[in-house]
Amino acid sequence: MEPIVYVVDDNPDVRKALARLLTSDGFQVSLNQSTYEFLDAYNPEVPGCIVLDVAMPGMTGLELQAQLLARGVDCPVVFLTGRGDIPSSVRAMKAGAVDFLTKPVDADTLLDAVKRGVARSCAAHRTAVERQDAQALLDTLTPREREVVPYLLTGRLNKQIAADLGVAEKTIKVHRSRVMHKLGVRTPVELLTFLERAGHR
Repeated sequence: MEPIVYVVDDNPDVRKALARLLTSDGFQVSLNQSTYEFLDAYNPEVPGCIVLDVAMPGMTGLELQAQLLARGVDCPVVFLTGRGDIPSSVRAMKAGAVDFLTKPVDADTLLDAVKRGVARSCAAHRTAVERQDAQALLDTLTPREREVVPYLLTGRLNKQIAADLGVAEKTIKVHRSRVMHKLGVRTPVELLTFLERAGHR
């Protein structure tokens, strides 16, 4: 999926200028004249970055950032402001903004910030997809196979696990083999890495 750069600015001239700059650098761009229009246009399934004016009417840029964080939406934000506002920039950066730039913004500086934001978003989406894929494989395990997984992480012998669970050693051997096969791992270390990828720590 091609990442989307959302330009959110109430000034049509600024939107056009930013669209020209970003599309000339190969970005897919979504133009939004208000924070509310952005919320309607935003697709969380696609990686992206927001180029957001701080002083938006209605809901300000900082309020939008706070709302996205409250919803658990991790879309990197590059803030633009017409004046150097240190308290706002500190607040934005503490909340995870990629950058806080003063208009008129240098083209290369803006493009660099957008590239960093898009790269961060793409990495987060990759991690989320890997987690979903790993969890889907975990969901194929039977309840007994799931029960055996923590024991497999310890590197203990089948005989020891069997004694703990009160089953035959042969049964543990079968479960171990099935778990490793279904999850595509060969060792306890690989199993641990797989579980971390699935979000189980």
